[in-house]
Amino acid sequence: MDTTPAYPTLRIVSHPLIQHKLTILRDRGTPTKIFKELVDEIAMLMAYEATNDLALEAAPVDTPLERTVGQRVSGKKLTLVPILRAGLGMVEGIYRLVPGARVGHIGLYRNHDTLEPVDYYFKVPGDAAERDFFLLDPMLATGGSAVAAVSSLKRAGATRIRFLCLVAAPEGVRRLAGNHPDVTVYCAALDRALNDQGYIMPGLGDAGDRLFGTR
Repeated sequence: MDTTPAYPTLRIVSHPLIQHKLTILRDRGTPTKIFKELVDEIAMLMAYEATNDLALEAAPVDTPLERTVGQRVSGKKLTLVPILRAGLGMVEGIYRLVPGARVGHIGLYRNHDTLEPVDYYFKVPGDAAERDFFLLDPMLATGGSAVAAVSSLKRAGATRIRFLCLVAAPEGVRRLAGNHPDVTVYCAALDRALNDQGYIMPGLGDAGDRLFGTR
């Protein structure tokens, strides 16, 4: 996992398998079925890295031969929170890795007058202050939705939040860090910049359209 002084909240997960799969994901010729499978697989591999520092506690266990003491993740279970709709594509891969996780949802739309994101749906477990949250969205572009989603989680009581995306733009990383410097961002690639329409370059297109075949 790579870090850079220019973006202190950013962690780039540079595992060879992730980079290989990301290259296929970027390809405009990759069909919807394969695209969905790749998002699922990359999310699971990234979550493996992002859970590297979870706290453990001793756990007695009876093996077929004797009683011993192993280790289990301590504290409350993880909560996965996809930002609708594209974030849904990352849930199942991580859930297979951490089957005890809870799943919340955040729905956002952009106000055409203010151009700012507005919550239209928010549902997370009630004991948010005691949980670790993984906020999921394949793209961190302008950072507007990410900032709004983190703010909503914090209003619900969340204090431990990590943001997982596949591809990030420098503008989005800076905006999220400026508003929420306590949130670590995990991505597979930090791309060059945003274009005039707010798309990440070189990026991978509209992740939601490619996931659900609506392009």
